Amino acid sequence: MSKEPGDGVLEDSLGNGDVPDDADPATSEKRGTEFDTRDMNRMGKLPQLRRNFRFPSIFGYSVVLGATWEFALVIVALSLTNGGTAGGIWMFFVVCVGMYFVVLSMAEMASMAPTSGGQYHWVSEFAPPKYQKFLSYMVGWFAVIGWQAAMASISFACVQQFEGLIALNVPNYIVQGWHGTLLSIGVTIFAMVWNTVLVRKLPLVEGIIVILHIFGFFAFVVVLWVMAPRSDPKEVWTDFQDNGGWGSIGLSCLVGMTGPVITLIGADSACHLSEELKDASYVLPRSMVATATVNYILGFVMTITVMSTLGDVTSVLTTTTGQPYIQVVLNATQSRVGTSILTALVAILLLFSAVNLVTTSSRQLFAFARDKGLPFSSTLAYVRPNWDIPLNAVLATLMFSTLLSLIIIGSTIAFNIIISIGQVGTVASYIVAIACIARKRIMREPLLPSRFSLGRAGLAINTIALCFLTLAFVFPFFPASPHPNAAAMNWNILITGFVIVVALIYYFLKAKNIYRGPVEYVKRLSQ
Repeated sequence: MSKEPGDGVLEDSLGNGDVPDDADPATSEKRGTEFDTRDMNRMGKLPQLRRNFRFPSIFGYSVVLGATWEFALVIVALSLTNGGTAGGIWMFFVVCVGMYFVVLSMAEMASMAPTSGGQYHWVSEFAPPKYQKFLSYMVGWFAVIGWQAAMASISFACVQQFEGLIALNVPNYIVQGWHGTLLSIGVTIFAMVWNTVLVRKLPLVEGIIVILHIFGFFAFVVVLWVMAPRSDPKEVWTDFQDNGGWGSIGLSCLVGMTGPVITLIGADSACHLSEELKDASYVLPRSMVATATVNYILGFVMTITVMSTLGDVTSVLTTTTGQPYIQVVLNATQSRVGTSILTALVAILLLFSAVNLVTTSSRQLFAFARDKGLPFSSTLAYVRPNWDIPLNAVLATLMFSTLLSLIIIGSTIAFNIIISIGQVGTVASYIVAIACIARKRIMREPLLPSRFSLGRAGLAINTIALCFLTLAFVFPFFPASPHPNAAAMNWNILITGFVIVVALIYYFLKAKNIYRGPVEYVKRLSQ
């Protein structure tokens, strides 16, 4: 078996495949605990990344990246258009429940095989042998594209808060496309610096930002409940509306579900840092569940809060800031200074969410390239000596996000259409991974040992997760309202089809001969 630079795969020349003994402290830090060494050895991977993260830092990392209460504010307009206040609240609750089952399913697999590869690695191990190679390859492409698109998306979401802050204080300010592009590139560069030059400080910063995340939540909740006008609770919780013109309240609410899904998606974010987490098979699943519990509660409470204190809905939806929640806060406080402070807080938290997203997306890219699933895999998977980070993958993430940001100059609509592949790709990877382990349970095939086992409830949890994910996969293809023109059409299906075609072309031209899938390097437990 030949090895290209950066493969990170244990060679047969190591004899029995054990990680060679080394007294170097850096090497010891990469290995982590005995369980970490065992897991990496079983998966046939060399420990190339330094295990800087522990439970508090990985928990803080995931909470900040999730940014649930922040996005609960940002998506207000989506929920009001399809579902109204009641639809927004109840669909957020439904998505919280559905995503919780997804998190439980993913956490169990993360404990079985704690690797930066995440879903495509699990599919490679859990799918029927006949389909392991192809399915894991396609899932790898969906996961990579999903997280890369998400990076561009979070950068622009952060930029929109800064633009709203400017518009709030400069009445004559007009948002230009090139403003969004330059600021998005600036956000991405800021995130890249934290993931390269300042990467050793990142776990410490996570603790500081998560405190800001919690205090910021209470600042918004207290201000809105104390100072904003309150709507009739019965109307808020029971007045479902079809403002999109679908002709059906139920369908309108399902279309509006896309907003909460955008807010809560990312159950696998911490998984891609498993090779940088000490005692990953134990800590990782518990941090995933803890993160979901905290963030989902914060997001749901914020949704109830903003839906109950909207005030003048017309002024909120037609605000010159471009962000309805900014107008809600301004109407409540009657203070531009106070509103500016709270808006700046959201912008800062989304900025550090972008920092964390670079980490996750670059690790996912690195892992898939390590298994030769992408063009230029050897370059993308290369880890420079003494850096202990996949620098090339980080730079590739910067380049990809920058190229996508250029689209904003021409049209923000076109940009949003293209990055919508992020939600579809990520959800598709969840579906295939969970379906594979559910199949093993149905067929009563043995599962890998897990330090976070779902036990007898596993199949039921997997099934509920798959039912929810099916809905979450279908409705992102719907337009915001029926009978759209070309400009308002949701071209997500076209973008998704294009990605599939490109992946298939590369597979049959090259990857079929060099991509074997992670399972090829896995050692059986009996060995």
